Amino acid sequence: MPMFVTVLKRQEVVLNERHPKHFESTLQNLDVKTDGEIIFSKLRLRKGKMDIGDAQYLSELRIVLMGHKLAGKSSTGNSILGREEFDLKRSAHCVRRHGEVADRHVTVIEAPGWWMNEPVEESPELLKQEILLSVSLCPPGPHTLLLIIRVDIGFKENERKVLQGHLDLLGERVWSHTIVLFTHGDSLLDTSIEQHIESEGEDLQWLLDKCGNRYLVLNNQNRSDDTQIKELLEKIEETVAQNNGFHFEINRKILQEIEERRRAEEKRAEERTNRMKKQRNNIRSQMSEAQHLSELRIVLMGYRSAGKSSTGNSILGREEFDSKRSAQCVRRHGEVEDRHITIIEAPGWWRNYSVEESSELLKQEIVLSVSLCPPGPHAVLLIIRVDTRFKEINRKSVQGHLDLLGERVWSHTVVLFTCGDSLLDTSIEQHIESEGEDLQWLLDKCGNRYHVLNNKNRSDETQIKELLEKIEETVAQNNGCHFEINRKLLQEIKERRRAEEERAEERMKRMKKQRENIRSQMREAQCLSELRIV
Repeated sequence: MPMFVTVLKRQEVVLNERHPKHFESTLQNLDVKTDGEIIFSKLRLRKGKMDIGDAQYLSELRIVLMGHKLAGKSSTGNSILGREEFDLKRSAHCVRRHGEVADRHVTVIEAPGWWMNEPVEESPELLKQEILLSVSLCPPGPHTLLLIIRVDIGFKENERKVLQGHLDLLGERVWSHTIVLFTHGDSLLDTSIEQHIESEGEDLQWLLDKCGNRYLVLNNQNRSDDTQIKELLEKIEETVAQNNGFHFEINRKILQEIEERRRAEEKRAEERTNRMKKQRNNIRSQMSEAQHLSELRIVLMGYRSAGKSSTGNSILGREEFDSKRSAQCVRRHGEVEDRHITIIEAPGWWRNYSVEESSELLKQEIVLSVSLCPPGPHAVLLIIRVDTRFKEINRKSVQGHLDLLGERVWSHTVVLFTCGDSLLDTSIEQHIESEGEDLQWLLDKCGNRYHVLNNKNRSDETQIKELLEKIEETVAQNNGCHFEINRKLLQEIKERRRAEEERAEERMKRMKKQRENIRSQMREAQCLSELRIV
């Protein structure tokens, strides 16, 4: 039996139990030749209308907007309130706004969004905390949670799992208070939202069923249409009625734990900031003008897609490094802030791979990288993205690959956080303290030396100037010495590389000779065959 017929049977049982006469007449009116998706869309629309009970008018409505980044949460908030209250620029913290709409006092909380394709395990701890705290910012709790989804983007299994993971932070009960709000409604044109839902497949249908078939479409570009906001507010009242007049309330114990953890993290963040400032001031006071370095040698190290090439380009102020990956080290030069800069970009490892899983060629390149700017680099910049989680597996991976250079490399290493724009209004210290012990271990291992870089804002020269100053301070901490790898280890790697290259050349010659012999034999066999035919 086709799947859509099976689902239709299931819908028939549900609807027939509730409205037998209505359902019978509905089936008689359906064209049996209609496509299954259209049948289901009509059933979904009717089911949504029949599920509505007697909704009570509410003079106050409390709403939380939730969804992935760029889903349209800020635009939705502005559409609801009828004016520009929410800034379209992203915020790392929840934003609360109020207004009078359709004779109701409306409070809207916008929670920060997650990346559309990144599971909840990869989201920063601060983001997960903000999601939990969002429902506490409109006490005693929100009447509904609007789950914002763009109707013009596919919704597949990965998006469903990501969304489910983030909403499950609030507990199972949140789903009974959730309405799916589709933005970019203008892109539907003459297609009904029900047809869209059924054509998208089982993942979007699962979501609608999980939310009790509560959904609405919003065209954020058509602010003059008051009817869509009026309908949304009525749907929220219906949701409250479905929950016996109750709002959503998070477990108080969980909320208290989050608030206590946040206070502790903010205190530690302030202490880390003060330590870093004091450390820098002490170093700068001991440094003389003579310790200003006219030449700086830098090695960029990190996992793939961390932003090494972008960092190199930001430092040099031009496109010198190709963002396409290379299996070998790349060296570039430039003049920056009255200094001659040499930058070596080492190839990256896979983010979740241990050093044992990395190829031998990659490990050799990491060791050789520090020899490409003789007599050695002033600093190793360890590149880490600030917009993704840094877990135990990532810490072990970083530690294993850097340990290839020996224990002394850590005293010459500065952690450089890329994608700094994603921090928004959060300090890097707050991020470090909220992420947990693995990132904190890394910072402590590197002597609390760190810097944030916004690779998208190349015009901000102060961030590069400060980075170069921190590298000079790192040199001062090492008594004016650069990093130099154990010569015996370097010699062994170079000898092994030469031997491997010789064997590789010999193998290539053997392969070419072997192919030439085979082709020669094939030609001779073809000539003999032609002679026999004659």
